[in-house]
Amino acid sequence: MTVQTRQVTERLSIRRLEAQKLWQAKQADAVYITVGMGTCGNAAGAGDTLAAVQRELDARGLKADIAQVGCVGMCSYEPMVEIQAQGRERINYGSVTSRNVKEIFKHYFDDGELRKAVMVGQAIPTEQQANGHSLYSLSFVEPDAGDAIPFQAKQLRIVLSNCGLIDPESIDDYLAVDGYTGLEIALTQMTPEEVIEEVKRSGLRGRGGGGFSAGVKWGLARKTQAWPKYMICNADEGDPGAFMDRSVLEGDPHSVIEGMIIAGYAVGAELGYIYCRAEYPLAIRRLHIAIDQARELGLLGKDILGSGFDFELIVKEGAGAFVCGEETALMNSIMGERGQPWPRPPYPAVSGVWSKPSNVNNVKSYAYTPRILRMGADWFKSLGTEGSPGTAVFALTGQVERTGLIEVPMGITLREIIYDIGGGIPFGKKFKAVQTGGPLGGCLPAEYLDTPVDFDSLRAAGAVMGSGGMIVADEDTCMVEFSKYFMQFVVDESCGKCPPCRIGSLRMLEVLERITAGEGTMEDLELIKEIARGMQQGSLCGLGQLAPSPVLSTIRHFEHEFRAHIEEGICPARKCKALISFVVIPDLCTGCMVCGRNCAAKAITGEKLQVHHIDPDLCERCGLCAEVCKFDAIEIVSPR
Repeated sequence: MTVQTRQVTERLSIRRLEAQKLWQAKQADAVYITVGMGTCGNAAGAGDTLAAVQRELDARGLKADIAQVGCVGMCSYEPMVEIQAQGRERINYGSVTSRNVKEIFKHYFDDGELRKAVMVGQAIPTEQQANGHSLYSLSFVEPDAGDAIPFQAKQLRIVLSNCGLIDPESIDDYLAVDGYTGLEIALTQMTPEEVIEEVKRSGLRGRGGGGFSAGVKWGLARKTQAWPKYMICNADEGDPGAFMDRSVLEGDPHSVIEGMIIAGYAVGAELGYIYCRAEYPLAIRRLHIAIDQARELGLLGKDILGSGFDFELIVKEGAGAFVCGEETALMNSIMGERGQPWPRPPYPAVSGVWSKPSNVNNVKSYAYTPRILRMGADWFKSLGTEGSPGTAVFALTGQVERTGLIEVPMGITLREIIYDIGGGIPFGKKFKAVQTGGPLGGCLPAEYLDTPVDFDSLRAAGAVMGSGGMIVADEDTCMVEFSKYFMQFVVDESCGKCPPCRIGSLRMLEVLERITAGEGTMEDLELIKEIARGMQQGSLCGLGQLAPSPVLSTIRHFEHEFRAHIEEGICPARKCKALISFVVIPDLCTGCMVCGRNCAAKAITGEKLQVHHIDPDLCERCGLCAEVCKFDAIEIVSPR
């Protein structure tokens, strides 16, 4: 270590100590409050909640340190507010609006009754220790019992450890939880080759969906003797219902930046691109803030930490094309070309952006990197399974009681995620299927609930890990309609460059539409498989190659539903509009006229206090009449 490097790192160490003292002082203040200000919180009204918190503080004459934090994962409870006062527990409240801020203040400070808001649990900062360093996160426990709340009981937060804990717009908060320590270790104690070897030894596999070894990928780019080289972060995240990368960028942007700088040092790149979809304005804004802060501290730019290593970052906004999640299409977009893939080889490590060596990893892959260097490869390998070390981050959505963002150790089962963390299926209904891996993933029925969640086990079961989407379906879901939804998405998002994907996806959608309309034949099932083979073998990129997966997996596990649509002309789940009718049950109808008033198609007739009638020719089968009827007098039937 040179004299200059020692001086620079000493200054950073002093800044980190100061940041830790400041962070601890904030939480030791008379009153410390955090408000969840991620996209989910803001959409639920967190801005108004924050203003109401300040008004209530003023009304009570209280001085408080208020921090804006990212999402802690419990999206269904947003807006969320945490309060900690000296001598009292740190309590997290959910569903806090501007209207019930007074209520939670009375509950916290005056032991008042809690009605509209929800007490999520007691928030306890926790610490993992390894390799002489620490990883901090927040745990939530039941205030009385002290046990972890069900949503968090089986989670293990690593990538999400800082989300909800620190202010994402404060580099000092990030330094206070040992931020940029991994970069300091890499630049002052390790050669690029040693960094690559440590990441390789950790077993980190890319979290963008492919599961390829991150260390091996970096090693290939390192060996390519051509310059300049580029680091690229894929933050496109176009899967329906997926918000993992967005939450990391909004809640902990510095971890991704630190990971990219470390990877750039390892590979020999001096410029990186963070490709983020433009629909994530908050993530983009916080990225720009974090980049400016890192540059101001000398952690980006020329001669980082006096090491002689230069690195810069550029945020590139994508236009929202799902295909740009594929690395070559993404690189075309960065270069100002249409977002379409190109054939491989050569692979990006040899020829990527502007035909130069490029490395593409997902947001989560980069966010793991500083933790691995700080805590050690052995620590990371001790988590998860032998073939899939570490954790998996999922957006748990669909028909499940507790939706949200979760991080679990690899090897946990689907049953544990859906029932222990997610709370099971709402309204006492039965589980039917779970779609993992987004619109290009696979659908697994109840027999697979005990499948371990890791790259290899899911692939063996006919599904994929993907980038982290997980959609749960209950007994009322029509699996034919379910697969048609994903194929419609592929048709809309296909870039159109190669015929197998462009034409094959449209033909497959047409077949599915015939089946849901009651016009399908048994030959259509073989036709779907034939089209799928052509798409899998002939498509240029993963979008077309994997597009048939949801359809093939639903046929494999739910062929009886396809047969019912085709042979009997019925939809067992009673969801396909062409195969259902709504009728009034005379003995239950009271003639209250509520259904008629809510029917936009004017298909319901009848006098007050008389039995009503639904005209099947006018009925649009929206189902609203059945929803608003208080007497269960409207039944869904099959016309046949």
